[in-house]
Amino acid sequence: MKKITIPRHFSKEAKGLWKNILSEYDIEDSAGLAILQTALEAFDRLKEAQKEIERNGMTMRDRWGQVKPNPLLPVERDSRAQFLQGLKALNLDLEPLRDTIGRPGGTKQV
Repeated sequence: MKKITIPRHFSKEAKGLWKNILSEYDIEDSAGLAILQTALEAFDRLKEAQKEIERNGMTMRDRWGQVKPNPLLPVERDSRAQFLQGLKALNLDLEPLRDTIGRPGGTKQV
C-alpha cells in the first residue's frame, strides 16, 4: 500500500474529511482519489461561499439600489451538488453502521 498524501490546499475541515473517508473506506485507486479530491474541493468552495453569504446576506443592492440575490447563492448550490455527486460517484455506503443484527428500529413487521 502506497502512502496517500492529503492535498495541501484543503481546508482543515476538508483534510479531516479526507482522513476519515480514507480510514473508513478502502480508496486507493487513482480514479477514486481524484473523485474524492474533486468532491472535497467542492466542499471547500461550498464552505467559502456560505461564509461570504453569511457575512453579506442573502440579498445585495445593485448600483441602482435594487435588491438582488447574492451572486454566491448559485456557487453554494452548485458546490453542494458537486460535493454530494462526488460522494455518490465513490459509491460509498452512507448509511450508518449498526451494532445489532436485524431490521432497524421503528419498522413494522407484517
